Amino acid sequence: MPWGNQGGGWQGGGRGPWGQGSRPDGPQPPNLEDLIKRGRERLRSVLPGGFGGSFGVTLAVLVVVAIWLASGIYRVLPDEQGVVLRFGEWIKTTQPGLNYHLPYPIETVLTPRVTRVNRMDIGFRSNVGERGGIHDVPAESLMLTGDENIVDIDFSVFWVISDAGQMLFNIKDPGPGQFDIDGPQATVQAVAESAMREVIGRNLIQRILTEGRQPVEAATQKLMQEVLDSYKAGIQITQVNLQKVDPPAQVIDAFRDVQAAKADRDRSQNEAEAYRNGIVPRARGDAEKAIQSGQAYKQQAIAEAQGEAARFLSVLGAYRQSKDVTARRMYIETMEQVMRSVNKVVIDEAPGSGNVLPYLPLPELRKKPAGSGQ
Repeated sequence: MPWGNQGGGWQGGGRGPWGQGSRPDGPQPPNLEDLIKRGRERLRSVLPGGFGGSFGVTLAVLVVVAIWLASGIYRVLPDEQGVVLRFGEWIKTTQPGLNYHLPYPIETVLTPRVTRVNRMDIGFRSNVGERGGIHDVPAESLMLTGDENIVDIDFSVFWVISDAGQMLFNIKDPGPGQFDIDGPQATVQAVAESAMREVIGRNLIQRILTEGRQPVEAATQKLMQEVLDSYKAGIQITQVNLQKVDPPAQVIDAFRDVQAAKADRDRSQNEAEAYRNGIVPRARGDAEKAIQSGQAYKQQAIAEAQGEAARFLSVLGAYRQSKDVTARRMYIETMEQVMRSVNKVVIDEAPGSGNVLPYLPLPELRKKPAGSGQ
């Protein structure tokens, strides 16, 4: 039995857990002199030459030194970083795996977790309890825009620790505990509010409420990282998300009416623009068609006039060369055109003959008179 209790335990043998006799008022502590004496006897039995020999003392010292040196081996888990301190001064940061530092009290090591993504809500808080819900924090959320309007912004910041040594020793009051991950919260919150107010102050309210949300997030994240890097805070900002962007609650109804009116105006402008885009090209096409038709008629008229003029000039030239032949040909062509649609009988009278050949128009007589029944 432990403590040299050979009597069957506290109840059975009448001896306490320290090897002393039982008393009515409870167990008694062991005698310190007896314990020291027993330890010396056991040590003499183990060490050759007795405890007082030089070899035994040397061996004991070597064993103690070896154990002391081995105590400097430490392990850093995959989600941690090792912060090595030499007499309280940060000298280096080690990565996951087996590492070594000079044994205590020369050097010590801290191993805070650094891979967890931390979230900070600014402008609102999530209620913890049965009811839950979210309540607004106007002191953090109300900001002034570049056109001197007030906007109510709630946003969240996500961050991780990139260098645990910088976080622990370059940030004032990093937290109540050496492994407390909530330590940089005050610094991150102050930097986030300052960066967001600066970015909002450079933008107009209309752009912030509509298409400017993503640029605001990117600009705020960039500005926060620059400030934290200048502090050497050892913090990496991974994301900034705008949760709500609204006018102040006191004027939000009126602001929504204004936005609805602007939306109606934009819709009417878009409809008018669409009508203009449809009618103007069609009118331009009709005008171009008329211009092309006029150009074609112009070219046709000019070509016809030039052709008639060239024909007249050619006839005039032929007439000048042979007037009789040309005059006769012109006469024949003219009579041909005049007599083309007239019923006619051509009688060729022989030269020198005074006889007239009677002509009986039999084809005309064969035609039925108009209105005749036969």
